Amino acid sequence: MSTPPDLPPLCAPDAGLRRGAYFDGDAPLPRDVTLRVDSAARLLEIAFPARTADPVRWPLNEIRQLEDIAGQDGMVLRWTGDPLARLVSGDPSVLRHMPQLRRAAPPKGRGRLAGWAIAAVAAVALQIGVLVPLLADRLATFVPPGGERALGEATFGQIRSALADSGLSPLPICEGASGQAALEQMLVALGVPRDTEDAVRVFVLDHEMINAFALPGGYVVFFRGMIDAAISPNEIAAVLAHEVGHVENRDPTRHALRSAGSIGILGLLFGDFAGGAAVLFLTEQLISASYSRDAESGADEFAFTALEEAGISPAALGDMFERLRDEYGDTEGVVSHFVSHPTLTSRIDRAREAARESGRSPELADVDYGKIIGPSEWAALQAICD
Repeated sequence: MSTPPDLPPLCAPDAGLRRGAYFDGDAPLPRDVTLRVDSAARLLEIAFPARTADPVRWPLNEIRQLEDIAGQDGMVLRWTGDPLARLVSGDPSVLRHMPQLRRAAPPKGRGRLAGWAIAAVAAVALQIGVLVPLLADRLATFVPPGGERALGEATFGQIRSALADSGLSPLPICEGASGQAALEQMLVALGVPRDTEDAVRVFVLDHEMINAFALPGGYVVFFRGMIDAAISPNEIAAVLAHEVGHVENRDPTRHALRSAGSIGILGLLFGDFAGGAAVLFLTEQLISASYSRDAESGADEFAFTALEEAGISPAALGDMFERLRDEYGDTEGVVSHFVSHPTLTSRIDRAREAARESGRSPELADVDYGKIIGPSEWAALQAICD
C-alpha cells in the first residue's frame, strides 16, 4: 500500500483540502480521497475524486488512530461507527481536530450481546429446570427392574469403595444374622412387600456416619452411626419407612436420570478447565437439592402413613431429627440450598403435626405407644456390626 506524500499543514480547520487513501472495507484497494475538516459541524469530510461517490463524513470525536502495523509513515484512522473502513493520511495536522484519537472505542452491540447472553442462560435454565426433570420422570417409568437393580448394585459398590478406610477392601457390610432378622421384622411390620423379585433389600455399612439413603433397584442403606444414634427401634423404623418411601416413588432412579442430564448439559458449558469442575460440582449440588427437597417431603409423608398403620406414632421421625438438630445444628440460609433435605426444623414440625392429625401425642417422650420390635430384637439390631 502506498502512502500519499506529506502536505503542508493547514493554518485553519476549513482553509483547504488534504489528501489521503480510503479503504471502504469491501474493495481490497484504496481510493484516493480529499479530506476537509468542518470545525463548525465537527466533521471530517472524505470526498472522492470526480464525485464518483457521495462524500463520507466522520464525526471528529468518534475518530480513533490505529497503529500502522505496516511500519510506514502514514496515520491509520478509523471511525467507531464503521468497524471496517480505514483512512490513511500523511498529514499530521489533521489530527489536531480529533480530540478522542487515543481513547478506546466503545464496544458495539452491547445490548444485543446482553440479549443473547440472557437468552442463553434462560435456555440452559429451561433445560435443567424443566426439560430434564420432565424427561427423567418419563424415562424412569420405562427403566426395567433389572436395569434399576444393576444401577443400584453398581452405585452401592462405588460407595463402599469410596468410604473404605485403607487398602483395596471395600467398606464392610454388617451381617449379624439376628440383626438382619430384626430389620426384616421391621419391614414386615411396616407393610413392605417381601418375597418378591424386586423386594426392598436393607444393608448396614460399618461406618460411624449418621445417615441412611435409598438407591435404585430397591437398595436401602443404613450406616452403623444411624443405628448407634437412635434410642428407640421406632426411630430406626421411621427412617426405614422414609427410605422405603423413596423406593416406592422411584426417587433414586429419577434423581440419577436428572443428575446425569444436568451434568451433561453443564459439562458442555463448563468443560474441564481449571475451576470448571468446582463450578460443575456446586451447580449440580444446587440442582440436586432442589429436586431432592420435594422427594424428601414425599418420602416423609409415606413414612407417616406406614408408621401409623404399624401402630407407631409419626412423631418417631421427629424425635430422631430433633436429636440430630440439637447435636449438629440445622441448615439455614445459603447453606440450606446445598443440602438435599429440607431443614430439620421443618421436618420436625411436620412430624409433630402428623402425630396430632393421627390422634397421638406429638411427643413420644410423654407416652409410650409400644415398640415395633421387642427388646431382644432391638439389642440384636444394635449389635449387627459386632
